[in-house]
Amino acid sequence: MKKTINILLLILINQANAVDDDFAYRLVSEKLNGAIPDKFVRAAFSHKGVEVHKEIAEKFAKPYEKKPWSDYRKIFVKESRISAGAKFYSENKDLINEVSNKYAVDPFIIVTIAGVESNYGIHHSQYSVFNSLYSQIHDMPRRSKWATRELAEFLKYCFNDELDTQEIGGSYAGAFGFGQFIPSSFTRYSVDFNNNGTREPYSWPDVLGSIANYLRMNGYGANSSDYSKEGDIYKSVFAYNHADNYVMAVLELTEKIKERVTGKKNQSNDFSEEIKSFEEAFAKAREELGPNRVFIWNNKKFSTNISK
Repeated sequence: MKKTINILLLILINQANAVDDDFAYRLVSEKLNGAIPDKFVRAAFSHKGVEVHKEIAEKFAKPYEKKPWSDYRKIFVKESRISAGAKFYSENKDLINEVSNKYAVDPFIIVTIAGVESNYGIHHSQYSVFNSLYSQIHDMPRRSKWATRELAEFLKYCFNDELDTQEIGGSYAGAFGFGQFIPSSFTRYSVDFNNNGTREPYSWPDVLGSIANYLRMNGYGANSSDYSKEGDIYKSVFAYNHADNYVMAVLELTEKIKERVTGKKNQSNDFSEEIKSFEEAFAKAREELGPNRVFIWNNKKFSTNISK
């Protein structure tokens, strides 16, 4: 019996030493500065599920958003995405319009972002959020400071909501839920839309409300219709994902889904196929879309306010 106790004590001591030797633990613990009990933090870093995923650094080196627009567009602006968005809207119309009315955000932009981020809940988990951020701290020096902050925020969320730190899955970047919020964004922008006392990243009322709230908090003007690159809608979507390709895909897919649902064809802003001359495309876009609007020609984006 005494021998067994000694072995258990030795194991516990070794585990404690391993955590103390983990520089990721030291960085996160320093960032937390006592915000949550150290016992909880130690348990998170000594969890049997903790792992460094070497391929995460490789994925950051080749992000989808860096693809040429023509390639990126094919991923998101396609029939399967349009039909899925229209179906999701039809099945959740009352909720979506309730969210839209409360936050004064285009309902179809909310629908589109939910689709682009997680394909309406189908694809939202590749790694545990802890491990994705933990891997960045260990393998990506340039992201270490950011990942430390996000992992500290994630641990506070897990402690406050009594969640297992390996329970929540997310992207390789550390975003989670159907809306794919990073931990600090979840803390700042997520809402309890259904008023059940908990902000739930996998509950559509909270997810859609949080997406709309995020856009409004990042500059989306109430009931705005300014889709120009300098406008509030473009900038608020860019805040959601800092990539022009992402914004262009969201805005175009929004129009496609809206057309499918309403049966009304909106004015297209893509003149790539029908007009071969930029000057003709610019003149036609200016005439049909008006000033201060974005149009696409030859897979590139231009403003109707300026020439090439």
